[in-house]
Amino acid sequence: MTSSVFLISLLLLSLSSAVFSDDASFQKLPIPGKRSGPEAFAFDTIGKAFFTGVSGGKILKYTADKGFEDFAEITTTSNSSWCNGIIGTALAGKCGRPAGIAFNPKTGDLYVADAPLGLHVIPPAGGLATKIADSVDGKPFKFLDGLDVDPTTGVVYFTSFSSKFSPSEVLIAVGLKDASGKLFKYDPATKAVTVLMEGISGGAGCAVSSDGSFVLVTEFIKSNIKRYWITGPKAGSTEDVTSSVSNPDNIKRIGATGNFWVASVKNKVVVPTDPSAVKIDYNGKVLQTISLKNEFGDTLLSEANELDGKLYIGTLTGPFAGIMKL
Repeated sequence: MTSSVFLISLLLLSLSSAVFSDDASFQKLPIPGKRSGPEAFAFDTIGKAFFTGVSGGKILKYTADKGFEDFAEITTTSNSSWCNGIIGTALAGKCGRPAGIAFNPKTGDLYVADAPLGLHVIPPAGGLATKIADSVDGKPFKFLDGLDVDPTTGVVYFTSFSSKFSPSEVLIAVGLKDASGKLFKYDPATKAVTVLMEGISGGAGCAVSSDGSFVLVTEFIKSNIKRYWITGPKAGSTEDVTSSVSNPDNIKRIGATGNFWVASVKNKVVVPTDPSAVKIDYNGKVLQTISLKNEFGDTLLSEANELDGKLYIGTLTGPFAGIMKL
């Protein structure tokens, strides 16, 4: 969420001017009811369903035979009629606004970084989320965004876009080039939340490497991607990986390939432009760029996530999720 980032005014402008493609390789999945903004995706262990967080605090489940169904909610008020139709951060403090999501494949638990309300977990059967934490060392998270789970250890890594500004103040954070974002670690075994990295400029997304040796963290404001080493001789240290991806949002590993997809835009003064999915290797080398302007117009993409030869594409406030055959 850039943000997993609630650029509401920018997105309303961009949605009004979007031109959508009728390319047969691209499928639109409209979000039901009055909800919108499928920001991030998580897949079940057999690849038959995907899950996404939308406005108003809901997690939706999608299967080919049933389409979208309600799966879970961040708060008890997420089911209320006045949480429907919410765009961006309006009432997010009451309804919730899921940003990063990921499964622990061993337990079936779904972890959610809710932008204003903190880190949550949802049981395999769905329902009401349980809050794990909304602060660390007595300091509120303020604005959570990206999240990933190490599939081997079950450790949860998540980011804050800012530690000074709330989601409703994102334009201020971007304008001031805020660099107070952080990378956090939650260990389900110890129930402890710790800070791994500070000074991140718009921590929009994070992804654990397939071997669990490092985490890549995107800096939306700075147009940069950093690496935090988990294991090995550099464990606990950080380094810049690449500044070749413009305004990177969520980042997702591509199976065990060692590569990653990054959602990218060019953040202009009025609207974000040139949405694209960028594939990079573990050292940040750009391997492929797919322009998504025909499919999404000038819309702020939030995620590109690959499974079984298809790219699942999310937006912050858009009315549909996109699936593109690769």
